[in-house]
Amino acid sequence: MSCSIRKAVDDDARFLPAIERSAGQAFRSVPELAWVADDGVMSVDTHRACIATRTCWVAVDEQGRVVGFLSAQRCGQDLHILEMSVAHDRQGRGLGRRLLSAAYDDARASGLSGLTLTTFRTIAWNAPFYEKSGFYMLPSDMPDARLAAVLREEAQAGFPPGSRCAMRCDVVD
Repeated sequence: MSCSIRKAVDDDARFLPAIERSAGQAFRSVPELAWVADDGVMSVDTHRACIATRTCWVAVDEQGRVVGFLSAQRCGQDLHILEMSVAHDRQGRGLGRRLLSAAYDDARASGLSGLTLTTFRTIAWNAPFYEKSGFYMLPSDMPDARLAAVLREEAQAGFPPGSRCAMRCDVVD
């Protein structure tokens, strides 16, 4: 089944929390992180804010159903990925890479210098996935103030100490 990637429109926002919940089910296979499957998701309003600034992309199947998304926000010269999720039954088919590619292409066209995100260090579909997609892990003592603050907030939210990292992908012309 083929999917297309496009910029999200306002009506798409209502579907995105359910996709994030579905994607989170993959964490049930990691006993110490199974709780993430039941954790909160980004609000519709946060997605709408990303859509309004044209920093949200969706994967749409042949029936027009949204099955994945990447929501981001511009932070200075970077595009920071807030969340990327693909419905659990659609994972492993390259949709995440295609969503990342769309965000990267937009960042390049907008003259931005990089993409950033925070993620789990060792979970296969987190940092190792992003490394294969051109991201590199920032040393834990070297993230900029913005990313360091995000990591602190995540630790306060209950993520195990040292389990998260900041990553960057430089945009090249």
